[in-house]
Amino acid sequence: MAFFMRFMVLGAVLTLSATASAAEPEIRLVIKDHRFTPTEVTAPAGQKLRLVIENQDATPEEFESYALNREKIVPGGGKIVVFVGPLKPGRYEFFGEFNAQTARGWLVIEP
Repeated sequence: MAFFMRFMVLGAVLTLSATASAAEPEIRLVIKDHRFTPTEVTAPAGQKLRLVIENQDATPEEFESYALNREKIVPGGGKIVVFVGPLKPGRYEFFGEFNAQTARGWLVIEP
């Protein structure tokens, strides 16, 4: 009986983990040559989002967005994850603070 209970608990934990990760759409951004690619991404309104940002440059960059209230260093050759939302429909700007002239992009939230 103890084995059966452990099996049931493990099954419940795995189900909750799968449900949590399925609920968060993932958006991938790449920093290369001090630019974000793609420069514009879209996502549905009302959902928490997982932004995965990979820096392919050798130098660090800072992912920053006043609109999203986020600021995080992306090491050269590194990767970070930033969670945002749920968001209302609109256009949210983000940029690389170390190269603000070239590293710019927008997260467009659609109804």
